[in-house]
This record gives sequence, C-alpha cells and structure tokens, in this order.
Amino acid sequence: MSEYLIELRHISKHFGGVQALKDVSLAIRPGEIHCLAGENGSGKSTVIKVISGVYQPDQGEVLIDGQPVSRLDPVKSVRHGIQVIYQDFSLFGNLSVAENLALNAFLQEERKIIRWRRVRQLAEAALGRLGVGMDLDALVDTLPTSGKQTVAIARAMMADARLLIMDEPTTALTRHEVDALFAMVRDIQAQGVAVLFVSHKMREMLEISERLTVFRNGGKVAEGPIRDFDEPAITHAMTGQHLSADRYQWRPPAKADAGPVLQVRGLSVPGAVQAADLSLAAGEIVGISGLIGSGRTELALALFGMKPGFSGEIRLAGQAVHPRSVQQAIRSGIAYVPEDRLTEGLFATQSIERNMIVTSIERFVRGGFVDRQRADATTREMFAGMQIAAPGPHTPVNHLSGGNAQRVVLARWLLTQARVLILNGPTVGVDVGSKAQIHAIIRSLARDQGLAVLMISDDVPELVQNCNRILVMHRGRFVDELSEADMDEQIVNDRLKALV
Repeated sequence: MSEYLIELRHISKHFGGVQALKDVSLAIRPGEIHCLAGENGSGKSTVIKVISGVYQPDQGEVLIDGQPVSRLDPVKSVRHGIQVIYQDFSLFGNLSVAENLALNAFLQEERKIIRWRRVRQLAEAALGRLGVGMDLDALVDTLPTSGKQTVAIARAMMADARLLIMDEPTTALTRHEVDALFAMVRDIQAQGVAVLFVSHKMREMLEISERLTVFRNGGKVAEGPIRDFDEPAITHAMTGQHLSADRYQWRPPAKADAGPVLQVRGLSVPGAVQAADLSLAAGEIVGISGLIGSGRTELALALFGMKPGFSGEIRLAGQAVHPRSVQQAIRSGIAYVPEDRLTEGLFATQSIERNMIVTSIERFVRGGFVDRQRADATTREMFAGMQIAAPGPHTPVNHLSGGNAQRVVLARWLLTQARVLILNGPTVGVDVGSKAQIHAIIRSLARDQGLAVLMISDDVPELVQNCNRILVMHRGRFVDELSEADMDEQIVNDRLKALV
C-alpha cells in the first residue's frame, strides 16, 4: 500500500502567458494535517483545483493511493474521497441546515419524494459525527460564518471524505471560533481523514499542522515537518524577505495644550453600545478587541454617521460634531474602512482611479466639470505612494489582490483629508507580505501625518504590534484597557477568553 493518499509529481500549469505552477510536487499522507502556505498568487488555489480535478495539469501526474489517475475530473475526485471547502462554502442560503446536509444524499439516491424524518436523521448523524449540535431548521443564511463552515464540513464528511481541503478557513473567524474549528479538525483527523489546510496565517499553521509546504510565485520553496519552522522562517519562505517585527511606538505631542483629536463621551447605540467613552490623540493607533457581538462595529458605524439614532457626545479637535449621516462624518474629518471591502468599500468593476476619488470628487470639479488632468495626477501620486501592484490607475479593482484592494480603500479616505481613520479588520484576507506593507502605511500615516487611528481587529498579534493601547469591548461596554506595558499577546488572549 502506498505511503501517500495523494501525490502530485512535477506539476506545471499555464494560463495564457502566465505560469501558475512550475514543476510542483506535493504529497499528503492518510490522516495527516498538512498545511499549504503562500501569499496570494503563489499557486495555492491552482493546486487545490488540480487535486479536485477542476484543472488539468499541462505537465506532471497525479497519483491516488500510489496509482496514476489520468484526467482527474471533479466527479472522479469526489469518488476518491476528496472534498474541498471553499471560502464561500457553496451552501444554499435559502435552505435549512438539515436540507443542506441531506440534499446530496437524496440526489444520489434519486429520490422523488422527500421523507422529512430521514432528512433530520441524516442531518443529526452528520453533525453528531463532528460532535456538534445546531438548529436543524435554521436557514443557512441566518447562521454566522462559523456555523456555515460547520455545515460545509459536516456535508463533506457525509460523502466519505478521505481528504478534506480547507481553503483559508479562518479568514472571518474570531479566535474563539478558530479554537473550535481546530478542535473539529483534530476530531476529523482522529477518524483517519487527512486535512489540507490552506492558509497564509503563520500562527495557525504552527498550531494545527504536522507538515508544511510553502509556495512562492508558482513554485515550491520549502517543505518539511512543522517542528522545523518558526514564524520568521515561514515569513521568509513565503515572501523572500525578512519582515520587521518591531512594535509601533507613540509619543504624546510636544505641545502641552494639544488636546485629543477625537473625544467620545457616553456614546450609546440602542441594543449595541452602552455609554462608551473614548479618546484618541494625534498619531495614536488605538486598538479595539472583543468577541463578535460586543458592539465594536456598531460603535464605528455610529462615529461614521451610519447609526443616526445614537446618543452621547462626539468632539473633533474640541469641536462638537453630530454625524447623523456618512456625508456629515466625512465633512467632519472621520473616515471608515469596512471589514468587507468588496461589498461595502469598493465599486468592484470601476477603476482604481474612480474608486479613489469618488468620496472627494468636489476637489477635482472646476466649472461644473471634473478636472481630469488634476484627478489623474493626484491618483497617480497616490497609486505610487500606496505601492499598489497593478498596471495603472485605470485597472478595475476586481483585478486586484486583497491587499492591493485594501490600499485603494485607504487611498480614497486619505484624499478626504481625514483626521480620524477607523479601520475595521484592516488586513482580513490579506497575505503576510501585503499585511506588513499595509501596517507600514498605517503607521506612517499616524506617525508622520498625525492621523488618529482606531483599529478594530480579531487579530491579536496585529493589535499588539501596531497599537499603543488596546481597549476590550464586551456587551456594548469597554471593560478593559491595556497600556503599552501590558500589551503581550498571551495577556490579551487571556483577557478575551475570560469573556467567553
């Protein structure tokens, strides 16, 4: 019997003039947790689609149980026990949990009559195999991300999975939800199922995987047991660079009379935030952490004029402001970068230039017309300053990686000459290289331009490395504050776990 469940040998794949994979080999043992790491564009997604039979390699071969498989297609892949859970989960949002779980079984059995008792039996058995319980009648669209992921995993296990491929499974999860997912993955492993964990989050790779393979620019650059790696080694393999791990240092303004840029007193949002007090000085980067539902996002939306029913006092540079709309918040000098940049922060089919200037278009209007020359010059300058990797400012933003798209959103708000920048999940879904560059941009804006930054994040290392203070929010209130001296990752994690 073969040592490996699946092997890729010397796989190459081209798309037009672009070589996505270059002589790549990868082997996964039965029942092992194997991590595939790399930045966006490194070839991870292409490998997933070769294993699942979506793509046919130009060169090389695929072996399953030691036997070559010619022209592996999605149907053959599933029959061999290969299941992929993509980031969108591929579920039916308008169907219940039970219906999503039972659907494939009924299709395979070619049943024409639905027996609802059997639907529930199948669903209960699937979730029971994972050791979890859920409301079987809940519509999938109403579930949190972690719930949808659980349904997708349970459905895959119903198909007698031997290899479960999880594509960026923790992108939208809190630390508590990540812990629950990892417990589930280990239970799956205990049942003899191999897991290919595709990620660019180094802490998670080190925590969950037994073996690691790293891709860069379509080629394999590192491979071995996880004990042979640490964070700097993985970062260097993924990026080819040694990235700085220095923390952000903030010093109060030299002027004794310099007051806070943003001051919030007794801010309340019905059902979400209760009497929150907050102060931000020029150049500060203050983090907010807390569990999902703690009121963090509602606080940000109130400051940005998207919760007009709030009560309390907001002052910018000592002047009272009342942002009852987004337009009022922007005019006051408040900018907000949402967590879901694709649906809330960008016009995906429009150019980088149009996305940059849309919020500050008045600056470029002369005599009722847009001064194209001035707009073009400004956006080209911002394009270069933000180090956006694209052919030019006229490139549609849906052609950009997550990191580059996030830089476009940042550039848009900088053109409004904001004094307060609120970042909600600033590097969600961004690879390690782009993440470091975005952090450097944020630090520069705070340190060199005096921007006051409020950073909301579930990524504790991100907060510890970039913030001079961290506020912990729970059930609509600030319940803890960690100063620079207390900002240790373990301390932050312990305080968050105490809230569960």
